[in-house]
Amino acid sequence: MQNDVSTRQPVPVRTIAATIAMVLGTVLALLVLRQVSRVAVWIVVAVFFAVALYPVVGWVERRVTRGRRALATLLVFVLVVLVIVALIAEFTVPLAQQATAFAGQLPHILADARAGRGPVGHFLQRTHVLTYLQQHQSQVSSFAKGLTTPLTGVLRSVVSGVAGAVTIFVLAYLMVLEGPKVVQGSLNLLDDTTTRARVRAVGADCARSVTGYLSGNLLISVIAGALTFLVLLATGVPFAGLIALFVAVADLIPLVGATLGATVALIAAAIHSLPALITVAIFFVVYQQVENHLLQPVILSRTVKLNPLTVLIAVLVAAELAGILGAFLAIPVASMIQVIARDLWDHRRGRPKGRPTVGEDRTPADSASDAVATGRSDAAG
Repeated sequence: MQNDVSTRQPVPVRTIAATIAMVLGTVLALLVLRQVSRVAVWIVVAVFFAVALYPVVGWVERRVTRGRRALATLLVFVLVVLVIVALIAEFTVPLAQQATAFAGQLPHILADARAGRGPVGHFLQRTHVLTYLQQHQSQVSSFAKGLTTPLTGVLRSVVSGVAGAVTIFVLAYLMVLEGPKVVQGSLNLLDDTTTRARVRAVGADCARSVTGYLSGNLLISVIAGALTFLVLLATGVPFAGLIALFVAVADLIPLVGATLGATVALIAAAIHSLPALITVAIFFVVYQQVENHLLQPVILSRTVKLNPLTVLIAVLVAAELAGILGAFLAIPVASMIQVIARDLWDHRRGRPKGRPTVGEDRTPADSASDAVATGRSDAAG
């Protein structure tokens, strides 16, 4: 025992110093990442959209601009901006018109509401809101005064959100524009031509998975908006098209998007009539179950090439770990992991044998089973 202790060599000082440096570097990197977490989220989202738009820009570059990458990138992003502006205008113009009309009718609506007349008055009577307000006037007044306090925080959040959206847009634009140079420079670091081809193929498959996720998510949103429009139109709820468009856009947001769109539709239906409220509520309860457990797993499994069970598990786990952002990125990240794992399985030691063997002498499994069967028959005879 003493000889073993005496012959044990001490750990070199260089190894100790390198270990301490690695630990300190890891801690420092985590602290820096925590401080720049917002910027890190912007970069991740920008990479996501850049990868999704990369094939579109490549198609425009080959078919339209004939090799001019900058012009192709500009055309695609201008088209994206026009689509976003059109969606915003589709909301703001009707809302501005209706807000102007509502401001003119507000005194008459308030008078009807106090008297229990009209849709609003009937709704307030059914829900006993007027009685509650009359009995809790002091609490309502204090609550209204308290709403002015967080106004500065709300404005700050809005400004930060706009700055983040602009930053993500610019980052995605530069990533798509400089993407070929970055990819080619990274591939040039590899000496083996075969390895370059493998990495390029895996990267292309990962990009297709992101594009497939976006296309599948857009298809689900279109279905949600179309069905909502039909239900609202059948129940006579006003502004059915505008509300359905809002539901479709909100459905793109993971976790809370469908609930947000359903809330707006339910409020409009409740103001319209009680039968409309019941019908719309039943529709959204049924539809959200169908979307969460049927449409999303099936459509995304075909566009992203993932098993429906894998899609559902990935969303649930990522939402638990990283919230909305995790749920948004769960499916494409899971698809990328599948692509990389499949490539490693095919090109490393994981490739299955052409003919399974058993034992240390690697006897083919079918021959071994035949020999065992023959031996049993001989013993029985």
